[in-house]
Amino acid sequence: MWIDTHCHLDAHEFGGESVAVAQRAQAAGVSMIVIPAVERANFDAVRALAHAVPNACYTLGIHPIYVPQAADEDLAALRLAVEAALGDPRFVGVGEIGLDFFIPMLCEPAMREKQERFFREQLRIAREFGLPVLMHVRRSQDMVLKHLRQVRPPGGIAHAFNGSFQQAHTYLDLGFRLGFGGAMTFTRALQIRRLAADLPLDAIVLETDAPDIAPAWVHPARNSPEQLPAVGAVLAELRGTSSGDIALATSANAHAALPRLAATPFL
Repeated sequence: MWIDTHCHLDAHEFGGESVAVAQRAQAAGVSMIVIPAVERANFDAVRALAHAVPNACYTLGIHPIYVPQAADEDLAALRLAVEAALGDPRFVGVGEIGLDFFIPMLCEPAMREKQERFFREQLRIAREFGLPVLMHVRRSQDMVLKHLRQVRPPGGIAHAFNGSFQQAHTYLDLGFRLGFGGAMTFTRALQIRRLAADLPLDAIVLETDAPDIAPAWVHPARNSPEQLPAVGAVLAELRGTSSGDIALATSANAHAALPRLAATPFL
């Protein structure tokens, strides 16, 4: 069985099909889908969706792209929501949080400062409650690592990893796993494919980031968690092993990165 460690199953691109998509993914062998929140406004939606299907769980956080319109009250609301969710077996961590220095508006000095403040505060919430984090890291690897070293949350996943081998090993030294998905399936993505092939297998978890980052055979159409086994087959080919071995290893890595997954029930 496979675990999709990052899928925005509540996204509007899925329309009213989210439950059906999760069911098709389960039929394809995807035993669990992690649905990260991106802003205060969708905390309830991801929680409800995770409880609506047997193969889903969720995290709560404020994505850096949503930081511009976020207020400090949203951080307070996040902390309360996380504390309230601790008794929910379908709640597995804090996310999606992080830094994005790719979008021009987010690179303006005041917005960079706000992003970093929101990131640090969410890392502190994760540390306070002993929870792992799901991190968005775009053009910001070194700054993310700086804050991780300073705040020291208890591990998690660097989603859609696209850094250097040195940065990868720094994440590993800090107790994090690295997320690989559709980008790895493009033959021109040489660095990502080298990382996927050469990093220790226990460093890697699989994800779709659906509806985004569709694999080569789907792009530019909408991505879906049911594509995860085929993405895993690409990783198996890159590493010269079987899909079964990749499924077992990456599922074990997902449980190590998100320990509450082990307690997530099937309906």
